[in-house]
Amino acid sequence: MTGALAIYEKRGDGVATVTLNRPQALNAINLRMRDDLWEIMHAVRDDPEVRAVIFKGAGDRAFSAGADVTEFGTAPSIAEARRARRERDLWRFLLTLEKGLVAAIHGFALGAGIELPMCCDIRIASDDAKIGLPEVSLGYIPSAGGTQTLPRLVPRSAAMQIILGGDPIDANTAFQYGLVHRVVPRDQLAAEAERVARRIAARPPSAVALAKRAVFAAAELSAESAMAVESNLARLALAARTN
Repeated sequence: MTGALAIYEKRGDGVATVTLNRPQALNAINLRMRDDLWEIMHAVRDDPEVRAVIFKGAGDRAFSAGADVTEFGTAPSIAEARRARRERDLWRFLLTLEKGLVAAIHGFALGAGIELPMCCDIRIASDDAKIGLPEVSLGYIPSAGGTQTLPRLVPRSAAMQIILGGDPIDANTAFQYGLVHRVVPRDQLAAEAERVARRIAARPPSAVALAKRAVFAAAELSAESAMAVESNLARLALAARTN
């Protein structure tokens, strides 16, 4: 399946790839690309043969430079823009998708270009990655989930530095903060993302889904409530193994 601005490739090993495909614009995410991604990820959700997805960016310079600023203010009205965002909230959808999501980050990953990977389960960066949330320096705030996902992934002080400072951090700093899980040479990025995605795809899909659900509960509930959720999900996992 090839979208206008995103390319979806399904393989036979349970792994699919989604490529942001605007290299001439540093893979900036415009409304058409977001809509392509929305349709692709719904197809992923409904396809039992797909167990893990790798996100990557086309070209040599960027995973994604973020939202396409040339589209700012082009909606018929603020109300219309908010309605479209609410009806097609790609970021929230990714957070609730119970399949393995791996981001292979190279070059620039700015604004929405890192907010998308922050909705993934595993983030692998090449050693040339430059990661940042520049929105505050532009008079805005990260609004594709960045103010919420980042403090759940890194210490609050680091989140404040990234959001308020606005300057990109390098891959090794992102690793030290815990924002990315590993850093590899650029020529090894694709292979490492494939290795991780294949390992997730080899796991029982019900166990992957239930484990993700349990981890998300930890961020939203009290410890006592989250432990109760974990206990219930563990019973479901055990039942799935014995059926």
